[in-house]
Amino acid sequence: MAAPATDTSRPARTTGTTRHRVVVLALDGVIPFELGIPQRIFGRARTAGHEPLYEVVTASIRPPGPVRTDADFAILVENGPECLADADTVVVPASYELGPVYEEGRLTPDLAAALAHIKPGTRLISICTGGYVLAAAGYLDGRTATTHWSSAEHFQRLFPRITVDPDVLFIDDGDVLTSAGVAAGLDLCLHVVRGDHGSAVANEVARRTVVPPHRDGGQAQYIQRPVPEPQLATTTSARAWALGHLHEPIQLRDMADQESMSVRTFTRRFREEAGVSPGQWLARQRVERARHLLESSDLSVDQVARDAGFGTAQSMRAHLQAALGVTPTAYRRTFREGVPAGPAR
Repeated sequence: MAAPATDTSRPARTTGTTRHRVVVLALDGVIPFELGIPQRIFGRARTAGHEPLYEVVTASIRPPGPVRTDADFAILVENGPECLADADTVVVPASYELGPVYEEGRLTPDLAAALAHIKPGTRLISICTGGYVLAAAGYLDGRTATTHWSSAEHFQRLFPRITVDPDVLFIDDGDVLTSAGVAAGLDLCLHVVRGDHGSAVANEVARRTVVPPHRDGGQAQYIQRPVPEPQLATTTSARAWALGHLHEPIQLRDMADQESMSVRTFTRRFREEAGVSPGQWLARQRVERARHLLESSDLSVDQVARDAGFGTAQSMRAHLQAALGVTPTAYRRTFREGVPAGPAR
């Protein structure tokens, strides 16, 4: 997955007794799996005292009542479009009945009226082809976005003002976030929880949901391609070995040796499987290790840098600044309550 920029200014952290309100917009033809993702991820996020961090509600663009799904059942939605006005985050899952939105790139009158309830500054999230709704409403103009790989070319033709990246699992563009197909909605919602409340909370949600807290590569690895020969080995063992040795210097040759491959073959196979180069993958894992240590331990920045495999605090600072847009000290201060602010630099 291409490393999306993280917006540290979003007003999504929960304070006091006020919970961040997530409203999921259920359109006719909605995919039930995608409709349930926000409740599953945001609804399971808890404080250390097991208090809910989000309030998740479902809304229709019509008065309360049944909404068709793409399955052989309908769902009863008890909230109309007016509850969008109270949303801090709005999530639009995919639908197979988008009509003019998908065919012509324009909103229907009832959908436009519903979206008009959304107040400025609300965070917007789309799952899969739910991005068509955000695009037709103009929210994605001038931005980079993604959608299901099979719809990416059509999406780009229909909305030329948008830069479409068909290879990533999701894109975080600050207050507007888009994801690739179906299960990529899990990745995006976990990413949002991680950005709002830290990796410890997101990792716990992922464990309870029995999904990885962070998937390697992008959706390019899921695009249909010729099936490789069954006798060809994978790079899984090398990745597992590297995760156990992040605190040590790791050379490309070391990883290739775990699979008994040449460096050239290993590099090609790794990129095919993970969607990124071994070096990019390794740097990302070290950033995630550093984030975890900064949040969960009292180790000094120098110690965190050594344990995460960066060697020096200066190297770790550069990597975190590039990946997250913040310094290690600022990151720790953001995600650990009670950590005093250091002197201004």
